[in-house]
Amino acid sequence: MKTYVYPKSQALFERATKVIPGGIYGHLGPSNGCFIPVSAYPFYLSRAEGAYMFDIDGNKFIDYMCAYGPNILGYNHPEVDAAAAAQQKLSDVTTLPGSKMVELAELLVDTVDSADWAFFAKNGGDVTSLAVMTARAATGRKKIIKFKGGYHGVAPWTQAYGNPGILQEDVMEVITIPFNDLEALSLAVDANPGQIAGVIATPYHHPALADNALPEEGFWQGVRDLCTEEGIVLIIDDVRCGFRLSVNGSDAYYGFEADLICFCKGLANGYNISALCGKEEFKGAVSSVFYTGSYWLSAVPMAAALKTIELLKEMDGPAIMRRLGLRLTKGLEEAAQKKGFNLRVTGEPSMWNMRLTDDESGILHQKWVSECVRRGVFFCNHHNLFINTAMTDKDIDFTIEVAEEAFDVLKREGR
Repeated sequence: MKTYVYPKSQALFERATKVIPGGIYGHLGPSNGCFIPVSAYPFYLSRAEGAYMFDIDGNKFIDYMCAYGPNILGYNHPEVDAAAAAQQKLSDVTTLPGSKMVELAELLVDTVDSADWAFFAKNGGDVTSLAVMTARAATGRKKIIKFKGGYHGVAPWTQAYGNPGILQEDVMEVITIPFNDLEALSLAVDANPGQIAGVIATPYHHPALADNALPEEGFWQGVRDLCTEEGIVLIIDDVRCGFRLSVNGSDAYYGFEADLICFCKGLANGYNISALCGKEEFKGAVSSVFYTGSYWLSAVPMAAALKTIELLKEMDGPAIMRRLGLRLTKGLEEAAQKKGFNLRVTGEPSMWNMRLTDDESGILHQKWVSECVRRGVFFCNHHNLFINTAMTDKDIDFTIEVAEEAFDVLKREGR
């Protein structure tokens, strides 16, 4: 099987480092240590279509990162793009909002079980921070409980003291406890009587660089009961899982209801929008918070979101992604076993995490992932992976074939 090389990507990256901090900033950049070895990865794309992306060297990849989640129906989906283009001809960023904002809010209220209203922004971090502010406004309390390893964006309150630019004052009202630990939650609440404004968590635990964990039986009902009893706002960060597990919200998927729920990645198939939804009793609190942005009323992403949600409901997108994810993860586990390796898969099939357990340092897993990437299967070694509805059984078959060849490379190299 042909292996890829990336001379054009590498040359462009050298240019980029002269004018862009890090060349490619944030977690997407090779300088952040996520692409190891960097020689195995492309840095820049020429185009994307459906389940695939094509780099500037002409190489084709099945993209299991899905733009870190937003690609849920496939890149350049014709119906979503047509809806966005039709709205673009009318208006996008304007002084007054367009009617699409009302239509989208109505659709979310009709679709998401825990939604009585919707507030729109741009990034996932916009709405997680708004949710925390809303919880504080609603309760008059300061403290927020989150779970160790949970990712809620990059605002100062989400980070750890000691990170560059983060002050102790930024995080002094945030309490961090282990996921799936009801006793730790109860102890934290008891130790801070009448002071906890909100609990924020992802629907299941999907940290980077670690195994994922599904909620244990009774965990979410226990959290819900405690929050209700203590007047604490239960916030679900559905930015990553939203619409991949259920169109009704991942809280509904796990059998409970959030007070506030945050959406972004799967909401509009890559068009730039996020949403905070919530219960009627918090409408006054969220309205009282001063929170806005220059592009938050833009209509084009709202039109795209309307079409995306409509299509996901029509085709039962979560069921499609679960079926494909189950087939892929089972096939990868069997490929590893066949070649004498152990692949541990955790999380939900439509948004799974995996690592080779034969080497706890992670180096072996990085090597295997890099060999898959060189052959046209774009995995990432530090993050959960994603399925979208544009993927096919043929794509799954090809991926498993590539995975087996990558395992053969490890064996030949004595790893």
